[in-house]
Amino acid sequence: MSQKAQENTEQIKKEKLMKEALKEAQKAYNKEEVPVGAIIVKEGKIIAKAHNQKETKKDTTKHAEIIAIQKASKKIEAWRLSECEMYVTLEPCSMCAGALIQARIKKVYIGTMDYKTGACGSKLNLLEDYTFNHKVEIEAGILQKECEEILKKFFKKLRKQKK
Repeated sequence: MSQKAQENTEQIKKEKLMKEALKEAQKAYNKEEVPVGAIIVKEGKIIAKAHNQKETKKDTTKHAEIIAIQKASKKIEAWRLSECEMYVTLEPCSMCAGALIQARIKKVYIGTMDYKTGACGSKLNLLEDYTFNHKVEIEAGILQKECEEILKKFFKKLRKQKK
């Protein structure tokens, strides 16, 4: 297979996995939660799926990334997720970026950046801060338009409800 074909196959795989994270974001949207979805993949297989549940559970820590890490750890019976990758529709906040570091996640694929509270390259970058003992690779912009769209739709609906 040519390098171009191989890159195309990789991109298709990444988009397919981000679509799974977007399905989780839609679940959050349907529950009137900020629509963020996350999945964790090990050896090409999804081992955990999650979406935001802060409002539903009345718990600040119920971000999609944290819940996905908890589920993945339970699934593989280990807290170290060093052979795992996360796909998340919105750039993780500082709490979630810290959890990615602590869980030893290998790489995070981000749909769209969060220029207000993102901690993986927009506001700050905890994942590539060389003072930590673990670095998490970052790739952003996977299905960016779709990831942005669900967030815009959600906040537009929220503003309309408040009027």
